Amino acid sequence: MNLALIGYGHVGRAFARLLAKKRQQFPFRIVAIQTGRHGSAFDPKGLGLEPAFGPLVASIEEFLDRSQAEVVLELSPLNPLNGEPAIRHIRAAFSRGLHVVTSNKGPIAHAYADLQAEAKRWGVEFRFESIVMDGAPVFNMVRSSLQGVQLKGFTGVLNSTSNVVIEAMERGRSLEEGVAEAQRLGIAEADPNYDIDGWDSAAKTAALANVLMNARTTPLAVDTKGIRKLTPVKLAQLRASGKTVRLVSRAHYGKEGLKLRVRAEVLDIGDPLASARATTNILLLHTDLMGTVGCLEMDPSVDRTAYGLLSDLIDIARTV
Repeated sequence: MNLALIGYGHVGRAFARLLAKKRQQFPFRIVAIQTGRHGSAFDPKGLGLEPAFGPLVASIEEFLDRSQAEVVLELSPLNPLNGEPAIRHIRAAFSRGLHVVTSNKGPIAHAYADLQAEAKRWGVEFRFESIVMDGAPVFNMVRSSLQGVQLKGFTGVLNSTSNVVIEAMERGRSLEEGVAEAQRLGIAEADPNYDIDGWDSAAKTAALANVLMNARTTPLAVDTKGIRKLTPVKLAQLRASGKTVRLVSRAHYGKEGLKLRVRAEVLDIGDPLASARATTNILLLHTDLMGTVGCLEMDPSVDRTAYGLLSDLIDIARTV
């Protein structure tokens, strides 16, 4: 299958490396790449890991028309406020009969139900396993292994950058130094303020609620407070008393319906959520028939996100 990539940052490059490594087993081919910074690249025979970029194609519609692709990978940076321009990119692909895989949580957090309906109307597949826990099969697990189960809520530590920053401050470093460490690890959002102020977690919370609980919500409806007010002194005091802090996402049904929130919560060191150290993420699903079941992803990297994209592509190839 021929692939067109919209975005070629850390995730796109990791995905290209993974494809090169697995080419004999999975003969997918990147034939077009569109980036705001480097321009556009096309080659119907397949682009290399360091493609020769030419001038930026004027519109995403023209790029898709020229790409000769069958599947589009939407890998542009997160915009948690409205999900654009990624939503427009996905709709342009659907209208051209192209399947879409994305690691961008913005479209799922803002327009999941509408995009799913449009994909069905155009007769194309839409996959997004990488949006919450990189390559961990959260959505596939619910879809394939928890059939007939009703989700009553969820709890998770879903933002690796906040973990890294909190642990850096526990060692006496500043918030800014913690952010720099996360950037060196390649896990921070293009705008790390989205991590620190909770927007990344809010987008993941809204996306999970939309897909798993039919919430039809957006990150703007998530009651969100990030970790910006934490200090090394405060964290040292908590640590001395056997406690720590994690940026926790929660969803549950209250008297007025579904409640969604993101908070920097004080936890006992032995709390399961506190086990999400460094880049590790944890998600607990609270169900009617299976109690609480969870998914723990240990020290994920951008390569795991790339795998999530590949797993979605394999699923599409088997479906169509």
